[in-house]
Amino acid sequence: MDTLTHPSPPVALSADGRERLVVVGNGMAALRTLEELFARAPGRHAVTVFGAEPRVNYNRIMLSPLLAGEKRFDDIVLNGHDWYDAHGVTLHAGDPVVAIDRAARVVVSRAGRRVPYDRLLLATGSDPVIIPVPGSALPGVVTFRDVDDVDRMLAAAASGGSAVVIGGGLLGLEAANGLMRQGMDVTVLHLMPTLMERQLDESAGHLLQAELERRGLTVITRADTAAILGSDRVEGVRLKDGREIPCSLVVMAVGIRPGTMLARDAGLTVERGVVVDDLMATSDPAIVAVGECVQHRNTCYGLVAPLWEMAKVAADRLAGRECAGYTGSVTATKLKVTGIDLYSAGDFAPAKDRQDIVFRDAARGVYKRLVLKDDRLIGAVLYGETGDGPWYFQLLKDGTDVSGLRDTLAFGQAYAAMAEGGAGANPRNAVASLSDEAEICGCNGVCKGTIVKAIGEKGLTSLEEVRTHTKASASCGSCTGLVEQLLKATLGDGYEAATAAKPICGCTHHTHDDVRRLIAAMGLKSIPAVLQALEWRTADGCHVCRPALNYYLLTAWPGEYVDDSRSRFVNERMHANIQKDGTYSVVPRMWGGLTSAKELRAIADVVDKFAIPTVKVTGGQRIDLLGVKKDDLPAVWADLNAAGMVSGHAYAKGLRTVKTCVGTEWCRFGTQDSTGLGVKLERMTWGSWTPHKVKLGVSGCPRNCAEATIKDLGVICVDSGYELHVGGNGGIKVRACDLLVKVATEGEVLEYTGAYMQLYREEARYLERTAPWLERVGLDHIKARLVDDPEGRKALNARFLFSQSFSQDDPWAARASGGVDRHEFAPLAEVG
Repeated sequence: MDTLTHPSPPVALSADGRERLVVVGNGMAALRTLEELFARAPGRHAVTVFGAEPRVNYNRIMLSPLLAGEKRFDDIVLNGHDWYDAHGVTLHAGDPVVAIDRAARVVVSRAGRRVPYDRLLLATGSDPVIIPVPGSALPGVVTFRDVDDVDRMLAAAASGGSAVVIGGGLLGLEAANGLMRQGMDVTVLHLMPTLMERQLDESAGHLLQAELERRGLTVITRADTAAILGSDRVEGVRLKDGREIPCSLVVMAVGIRPGTMLARDAGLTVERGVVVDDLMATSDPAIVAVGECVQHRNTCYGLVAPLWEMAKVAADRLAGRECAGYTGSVTATKLKVTGIDLYSAGDFAPAKDRQDIVFRDAARGVYKRLVLKDDRLIGAVLYGETGDGPWYFQLLKDGTDVSGLRDTLAFGQAYAAMAEGGAGANPRNAVASLSDEAEICGCNGVCKGTIVKAIGEKGLTSLEEVRTHTKASASCGSCTGLVEQLLKATLGDGYEAATAAKPICGCTHHTHDDVRRLIAAMGLKSIPAVLQALEWRTADGCHVCRPALNYYLLTAWPGEYVDDSRSRFVNERMHANIQKDGTYSVVPRMWGGLTSAKELRAIADVVDKFAIPTVKVTGGQRIDLLGVKKDDLPAVWADLNAAGMVSGHAYAKGLRTVKTCVGTEWCRFGTQDSTGLGVKLERMTWGSWTPHKVKLGVSGCPRNCAEATIKDLGVICVDSGYELHVGGNGGIKVRACDLLVKVATEGEVLEYTGAYMQLYREEARYLERTAPWLERVGLDHIKARLVDDPEGRKALNARFLFSQSFSQDDPWAARASGGVDRHEFAPLAEVG
């Protein structure tokens, strides 16, 4: 492609000889442009950034997990204050630019700052659309564009009640999911017949709606909003067909408009967006624009991938380099609602000159639609199985002739690799055949070539190192598997060796596996003994290694080693979950999800007595008391203990819950007593310390109402016995279980569970959940230890039960009966 150049405007250098670059906007597009610019021309510009929000740059894509409680603000920061300082960037946060004097080349901020520029980077983003219906200005109507919006929604959710989300697009569904996760009853109103109609075809839209409704959302399509009801604040929404939905919160998520007011007032050419050429230059050659505010070749973009492509071109222009220019973007969409796999790319509107390849597997909930035109892939919709999304997207972007792949195209890249490479081809290495331009991480715009180059040049050997140096998989995490496959493909056998050889932390050269082996072999029974014998570099260890050592000692020497509370995280020390406002969450244990009137009365009395503001039913069938004051914790525990309730260990690296359905006792489909078995499992396994949290589930029939097949260990009851499934995981990266074995009796279920728990306790590395542990050691290894070796299984179970004899002491009872240091639970102002 021919390179482009653009006449550079004359500059009047700053006092230190650098060009003065002013950036209007402190969002993702602006800061990515600066990162690209600093890589191309370090030290060339004196940079000043103005941001409307009173904070540093953060990942706006991660607002939905922030709302859902899966992330904290610190987790989504992209460029902290140290980054601005390291690059000499002057940041004026919370002080937006209100005027541009192009003749004088000066910007004016809301606070009255007048800052001259030689070059101006305009990145004013977009503004949310507010539909002009009566009541749209009432308190309780919010949008979903920034952290302040999230804070407003969280404040509303803290009071419970109902919410209405207007808009069933990507942003609206993420807002609805987050509010539901915060305990609100949520109704989604969508004007069109199916959800996400811009990204999904009709079939996928119906599948998505069915899954969201199964999770508890109410979805109303063909819903035309007439008015938002209320006098002093929101009380409900009325539709044009007369229906009314009561609510205390309304979220407007019906679209965005480019933020063009500043550019328009400055006299720049503006149509739907700020008009730019292929070098991202506006009608004023001294002003470059990027992001959601721009209009390029009559197109405005609202997804993140085009922003990254624009940023590279804008950086080239500001650095004075020739480049190929920006020619537009083909975009792909991935839904970030936890546990729903959905991917969409290209154009899938019906037309006579197009052909569809459709794959359906109703039992697995998998749907794929591939749209071809002239033997080229032009559109793809994937639901339920999205791992091949980047491969399809690359075929689409490259315009690859797929006529030779047509018969196998729907089965994905791994099948194509095996078809081309014969029986010996390894489908796990299919990512190696992607081009260097193939996008691996959509959230941060990282392509395969960038990752491979960083692995080679910087000697990266772990997922964490790749995240640190490239940001790939550092946001929503959905591309983690692809990054790991790239590491394996690039390093070969060296990847496993490098992973295994990674030390616990900077205090030592020993790995997790080394330390576990040496603790047993050398008879080390205290943290000081480990630090001395293994020649730790620090006298007392650190916050990374001490919790790991404490766990390894507990596992190796049950009954001899005394747990060191100083080497536990704050939640485990306090036996409650700390919340963002400094209060705590208390979850009493309910065996197998069962409770009683006595327990419910005790909970209600505690809530009233201690003015606990929020009571929520958890996903694990327990009751969570949120907002308990630190100094009230011992008294809360004492009152719950009096009713016979013990800690639910909702804070622990240990067993959390055993989720059950009602089974044969009540359900007409039940095949076994799933509730009774769940209670037995929970009473056997509670109190255990494990490398990470563990969740179990027991479903009374293959309908799987207890969602057992995404638990660390799940039991599916069938007519002839019990299927045991292992290695499942919910959360950001969902993993379905693998079938371990089928057994005939409850006794066998208990034995296998104890043996599996002990094998995990003895072999997994600290903070490694069962899913990555299983993937690391392999299902065959676990079957060899548990299924193929009955004597070994019995020995593992015996060791587990022996360890449990020292672990099943309720920490609440011990603390509530007087073994409490007053200072430990006093508010900070009273300590000392």
